[in-house]
Amino acid sequence: MRTIAADPKHLGAEIGFIMILHTWGQNLLHHPNVHCVVPGGGISPDGERWIACRPGFFLPVRVLSRLFRRLFLEQLRRAFDAGMLRLHGQLEPLHDARAFAAWLALAARSEWVVYAKPPFGGAEHVLDYLGRYTHRVAISNNRLLSFGGHAVQFRWKDYRHEARHSTMTLTADEFIRRFLLHVLPDGFKRIRYGWLANCHRADRLATRRRLLGVEPPAAASVQPGEDYRERYQRLTSRSLRD
Repeated sequence: MRTIAADPKHLGAEIGFIMILHTWGQNLLHHPNVHCVVPGGGISPDGERWIACRPGFFLPVRVLSRLFRRLFLEQLRRAFDAGMLRLHGQLEPLHDARAFAAWLALAARSEWVVYAKPPFGGAEHVLDYLGRYTHRVAISNNRLLSFGGHAVQFRWKDYRHEARHSTMTLTADEFIRRFLLHVLPDGFKRIRYGWLANCHRADRLATRRRLLGVEPPAAASVQPGEDYRERYQRLTSRSLRD
């Protein structure tokens, strides 16, 4: 996105984004995907103008898709050459270099799709949606139904059948295996902030507010002796004690 947005043929600006990694499905299997929120514009190369995208159009999806395909397959090839890929089950034949090269060539000829759409329901809805993935784990306690010593039963939604509510029972070992698929390696960041990263967030936000003519939000007041639960209830009218 940054590469294509910086191209004067498309936007000619430095864009920002928030990206959140989400790795699990309702059945706890590995389903990695990244949710991104991107402003509809960016800063000009000289840092003195805000360049807005065209109404109803941000960046060309086909160009995004083809660049993503090339970069993804290049990194996959590097990982294979470095012996970093683990190929098991149906993928085991791809350990052969010629088989892997043929598979890459087929993937390179296929059309890839980067899915882009306008934000839905306004800023509050977007933040609520992203909040489901920022600091949550693969399954919450309220979906757990029972543990019988050797098996775990939990609720899940089957999205292949119109989000039908159902229950699933797994052996304890399989449940733990699936859960651990979503524990990230040390140092791996689930959330990426682009120019909102802590190292330069204050300066970059001040510049963007100045160019857009937006006043910074008023600092939240803190009452003497107020703990975080009382402050949360005062600001949101919701209680953390329920």
